Amino acid sequence: MTRGWLPSILFLLCGTGLAVALLLGGDVGTAAVLLLLFMLLAAVNSPLVFPRSIDAAEARRRSAADGRPIVFWRPGCAYCLRLRMRLGRRARRAHWVDIWRDPEGAAAVRAVNDGDETVPTVVVAGRPHVNPDPAWVREQLSRSA
Repeated sequence: MTRGWLPSILFLLCGTGLAVALLLGGDVGTAAVLLLLFMLLAAVNSPLVFPRSIDAAEARRRSAADGRPIVFWRPGCAYCLRLRMRLGRRARRAHWVDIWRDPEGAAAVRAVNDGDETVPTVVVAGRPHVNPDPAWVREQLSRSA
């Protein structure tokens, strides 16, 4: 569980350290702005930004029933964050699997990526798509409506 929060924790620690150094130097305004910036980066890279993750078996079961895509992702992944942000509110319609929390999900991603854990990997109708265009994923979500 800590692994998913690691990027956020590192952003907070770095931001706090930098802000303290600037405060000790007397630069209160810059310290406040940088601390807020690092806090925003921590929030955006946290698992809280993503819809609630389920395990791979449950995602496959649900996808078979409703036809919605499965998105394999991991915290701290810039491409996953890009996909999540570009999907907007539609992101909640997909089935999200955090590969750092689900070993079966990580194995599924490695199986289609020559042993690499390349995310986001989106599975639509049983076919994997590695780092697809967010517009394409939006289209797939609309089709499954």
